[in-house]
Amino acid sequence: MAESEEEVDVLVQRVVKDITNAFKRNPNIDEIGVIPCPEARYNRSPIVLVENKLGVESWCVKFLLPYVHNKLLLYRQRKHWLDREALVDITCTLLLLNPDFTTAWNVRKELLQCGVLNPEKDLYLGKLALTKFPKSPETWIHRRWVLQQILRQSPAVGCCRKQQLGDAEQADGGRSQQLSDHLARTLHQEMRVCSDAACRYPSNYNAWSHRIWVLQHMAMGNVKVFHDELSSMRLWVSMHVSDHSGFHYRQFLLKELITELSQTPTSTNSSSPKHQSSIVLSSSPHHHSHSQANGELSGAEAAGDDQSQLGLTAVFQLFHQEMELCSDLIQSFPGHETLWSHRRHVFYLWHHWRKEHQYHQCSNKEGSESVHLNDSEPSLQKPSTHGCGDQEDVVNGQKHASDAMEVDGLSSPESRDSKRLKRGACPPTLRSEHSFVSRILDSCCNPEQRRFALAYRKWLDTVIGQQP
Repeated sequence: MAESEEEVDVLVQRVVKDITNAFKRNPNIDEIGVIPCPEARYNRSPIVLVENKLGVESWCVKFLLPYVHNKLLLYRQRKHWLDREALVDITCTLLLLNPDFTTAWNVRKELLQCGVLNPEKDLYLGKLALTKFPKSPETWIHRRWVLQQILRQSPAVGCCRKQQLGDAEQADGGRSQQLSDHLARTLHQEMRVCSDAACRYPSNYNAWSHRIWVLQHMAMGNVKVFHDELSSMRLWVSMHVSDHSGFHYRQFLLKELITELSQTPTSTNSSSPKHQSSIVLSSSPHHHSHSQANGELSGAEAAGDDQSQLGLTAVFQLFHQEMELCSDLIQSFPGHETLWSHRRHVFYLWHHWRKEHQYHQCSNKEGSESVHLNDSEPSLQKPSTHGCGDQEDVVNGQKHASDAMEVDGLSSPESRDSKRLKRGACPPTLRSEHSFVSRILDSCCNPEQRRFALAYRKWLDTVIGQQP
């Protein structure tokens, strides 16, 4: 079908206008696509809108895409003038068909900075483009730029980076509360966009990297957000057992949660001798004031110790649950290298975390607890040197030292969290990992599963077993 240049211009202008009108008729369009149609069979618009789905017949793309592309280039070269409304329509059409055209995104950046566009409209356009091109790197890059503009407009981000989504009491008036709610909605929307893109394209590195970036800039330090993400990802990774990028995202969440939960709140309150002496000296003329100050200090230390103990308990539970998830997936889906790589990473993370927190000790004279983390081998076990109780606790009814975790304390009643940890959340050990590999080798019939299990055992012996 041969058309003259004037006919093509009229056709393309009509198609661009039809796309614009489609968004006006239905602002809830959630997906775009190209309808296979080699030629125009009917005298009708090639733009099809069914419910919330927008389709473009393929025969018109060969006319539409070069036209809007050339128009935009002529505008950038200042050889052709376009008003702002025409720029919005042309860039929208062009990016829906080719979202990796950087010039079009740059034009929309200028329009956004001039106030012609609002950030939400550009995020919406990027979301639609990702339904057809879920791995488009330019779309993800522009999306991060738009989110940075939103964050700059929020004073709550600059004042308290770690509590952007915090309590309403810390917000400064009604506007700050609205901004906080807006950030929470934006964060939730970004998580959904990333999930949809990850489902549309396996191992979508760009989508998972963007998801990590969003959490680092909009929810860093917010334990609840990270914990909710870790919980919601459990089902996703169970349905995508070969997606390395998804498991890498889960490893990022695990690292951030462990870092936050491992922070000791007592370091700034009771560990400083200068802080203690200042309280004593300020109240030394009156014995009653001196005793009261010491009592307040002891109470603060006790509260800090309880928080630290709860944090360590939560870390143990995180490792225990993650290793249980790995075990279930490896046994249910044999022969997937991604699962073994994830298990290796989790155990390596546990191994180094345990070494860093080998002895978490508080002042025995103040009556606080001391947590001792046992190694997996008898040669690595070290007795406590601070005179705490020597009673050995048995975890899950197993007596071997590799599965034991001692919680020694001077106070006779143990905390409920410690007891719960001893009953259920048994942290991984080198011996338990060897036992797991042996069970897999004894029961597996899959040659790939056997190869991965032997490689994991070799890694345990050569990497973990050789470290002090």
